[in-house]
Amino acid sequence: QADDLIPSHLGKKTMSDALSDDGSDVHQDETQEEVMTPAELIGKLEEAWLNEKFSPELLENKSEVVECAMEQLSHMEENLQRVKKGDMKASVHRMEIDRIRFVLSSYLRARLQKIEKFFPHVLEREKSRGEGDPSLLSPEEFAFAKEYYANTETYLKAIALKRMPPNLQAVDMLKAVPEPCLDSFVFLRVKERQENIMVEPESDDQREYVVDLEEGSQHLMRYRAVAPLVSSGAVQLI
Repeated sequence: QADDLIPSHLGKKTMSDALSDDGSDVHQDETQEEVMTPAELIGKLEEAWLNEKFSPELLENKSEVVECAMEQLSHMEENLQRVKKGDMKASVHRMEIDRIRFVLSSYLRARLQKIEKFFPHVLEREKSRGEGDPSLLSPEEFAFAKEYYANTETYLKAIALKRMPPNLQAVDMLKAVPEPCLDSFVFLRVKERQENIMVEPESDDQREYVVDLEEGSQHLMRYRAVAPLVSSGAVQLI
């Protein structure tokens, strides 16, 4: 039992464990590929959290990581119930649980704030994504965004639009709500070496500016230039 009370960085968990709790079959080779320690799982959660926190736009949802982290929290809470009162391990275990819960809550809160701020653009991106492309929103976030859009329209009509001339009673939400500023600057750390990254496109005033990003280096760059690298995991926003 003592081993069960050690914080999550010494255990093991698979991503497929959380996805197969309903009894669905998971192939042996898939399970082998997805095996990770809880420390690796929390590392993925923290990476998603920092990227979401510092990115000006809403990123691809990480529902799988969130679900696994929530399951990990449940396991840790169960382990905590078996700790004797006054045991030093209880305090360490509780701090680990609180830390994971904070990161998880902050990640989900950051996503909801962006959905509220850019809701028409978020729904448009989700609507226009190609078949097979990863979903921008989880099912719960998609339902929230649609409800927020409908409530905003209803509110505007009740408060202002119905009192305006008929030709002014329609509002284009995509034009009324500002888009995310993809030209804002972000700090990043390079996880995988990248070559020929265009920092500035060619213009009348300057030549094309291209750089190589060395692994482990840190930079301050326009988000637009590194957005694909953030999505692929080649760089980490900090």
